[in-house]
Amino acid sequence: MTADKARFTIVGLGEALFDVFPHAEVLGGAPLNCAVHADQLARTLGGRGVVVSRIGQDALGGQLKDELSSRGITTEFIQEDPDRSTGKVFVTTSASGEPQYEIVTNVAWDWMQFDPDDETLSTGCDAVCFGTLAQRSAQARSSIQRFVKAASNAVRMFDVNLRQDFYDKQVISHSMELANAVKINSEELGVVAGLLGIVDGGPDSIVNALIKKFDLKSLALTRGAEGTVLYTRDTRVEGDQVSYERADNADSVGAGDSCAACLLIGLVQRWPFEKTVNLANHVGAYVASQPGATPALPDELLEFDL
Repeated sequence: MTADKARFTIVGLGEALFDVFPHAEVLGGAPLNCAVHADQLARTLGGRGVVVSRIGQDALGGQLKDELSSRGITTEFIQEDPDRSTGKVFVTTSASGEPQYEIVTNVAWDWMQFDPDDETLSTGCDAVCFGTLAQRSAQARSSIQRFVKAASNAVRMFDVNLRQDFYDKQVISHSMELANAVKINSEELGVVAGLLGIVDGGPDSIVNALIKKFDLKSLALTRGAEGTVLYTRDTRVEGDQVSYERADNADSVGAGDSCAACLLIGLVQRWPFEKTVNLANHVGAYVASQPGATPALPDELLEFDL
C-alpha cells in the first residue's frame, strides 16, 4: 500500500533497535513494535503503520530496514547516522519470567532529527505513539516533542515504558501534557504517582487523578495476564481475560506494544471501547505466547473475529 492510498496513518516515534536474546537478535524497540503491529492491523482497514527513528549505517541497520521492507512497511522516515551504531538491548528473563533489559547508550536513535519530512508526517498522521526511553538524550527528546506537538489533530499516545533510569519527573510530566491518551502498566502507575505527588488511593483513583490533571481523553492500564482496563473521564471498560498456548521460546517482549497498537486502531476508528479493549487483550496475549516482539498475527485477529 502506498502512502497516497492509505486511509489513515499510525506512527511509532522513537527507538528502533534489536533485542539481543541468548539465542537470537530480534527486531525491537517499543515504538517500532507498536508501528509494526499497527500496520498489520491497519491494512485490513486500509491504513498503515510508520516507524520514525534513526539507525546506524551498519549491518544491523541494513537488516532492520530489510525486515521492515519485507513486511511492506515504509522506511522513508528512518534516518541513517554515519557516526553511531544501530541500537541494541540485551534481554534476559528473570526467575519470575519477566523480561529484563540492558540498553546500550549513545546510539543512533539518541540523535534523531526533526526534519521537513517528519513535520509533514506529523501534521498529517492520525495517531502517534511515543515513550520515555527515546527521550533520554536532549537531541532526541527535542525532536520527539516537536513531532508530537505538531500532531495536533492526532491521537497522541504516551506509552510510559519506564526502562532502567532513563526517565524523570520532568520528562513524564511534559509527555503527559503533550499527550491526549496514555498507556501505562500497573507497576509504572505506582512509580508515576510517586513522582507526580499523587496520593495512592488504588489504581482507579490514581488513573482518574492523571486524567483530570493532564486533561486526557483516555488512559489504558495494562495488567499482564489480567488484561487491559480503558478509562475516560466517565467510563471504565475492562475486557475479557485471554490466554493462548505458549510456543517454544515464547517471551512477553512486545505484548504491551501490540496492545498499544490495538488501542490506537480502536481510538482512530472510533470503535466501542469494549471492542478496542478486547482486541488489545487478544493480540497482547497472543504476542506474549510467541517468541519475539513482532510475530505475524493470525487471520482471526487481523479480521477482528473475536
